[in-house]
Amino acid sequence: MRDLREQFGPIDIYLFDQLLRGRIAPGMRIFDAGCGSGRNLVYFLREGYEVYGVDIDARAIASLPAGNFRVEAIEQMSFPDAFADVVLSSAVLHFARDDEQFRAMLRGTWRVLKPGGLWFCRLASTIGMEQRMQRITGRRFLLPDGSERYLVDEELLMGLTEELGGRMLDPLKTTVVQNQRCMTTWVVTRVR
Repeated sequence: MRDLREQFGPIDIYLFDQLLRGRIAPGMRIFDAGCGSGRNLVYFLREGYEVYGVDIDARAIASLPAGNFRVEAIEQMSFPDAFADVVLSSAVLHFARDDEQFRAMLRGTWRVLKPGGLWFCRLASTIGMEQRMQRITGRRFLLPDGSERYLVDEELLMGLTEELGGRMLDPLKTTVVQNQRCMTTWVVTRVR
């Protein structure tokens, strides 16, 4: 039996959950918006899924299969509309500078998802540690771990789900890392 880490790589546990539930199946085209070096793609690449992605760091994607991965900002991707059955956005959107860039990144990512497709997003939020975050300006906050991030909350995510034409597949799930940060999992299907 293959070692689990060898088989799945350092996949996000909440993405692994989607795989176990059968929401991601062979034959689906996977797109990773902000893929980095492909930590969430090990299993999909090994199992022969059609896998594509973008990242702004050319060094990060250098080890991924040529042709399917491009050096691009997610808000200005060259992939066509409704390109993928599954779109991943893991630890990317919270790097937005402001509301304008956040919405551009979100629209760019959502645009490549097919109707009926699965959108999996993990991003930093205030959920569970609202009183511990120090607002810098707008939705930019200083987190207890010393990092600065663009943070979302439940009200914003629920409003965006409706605005985008999506439907929640799971309730929001937030992991609170004691005295450091909160990471929220937002799983949606594209209705329109």
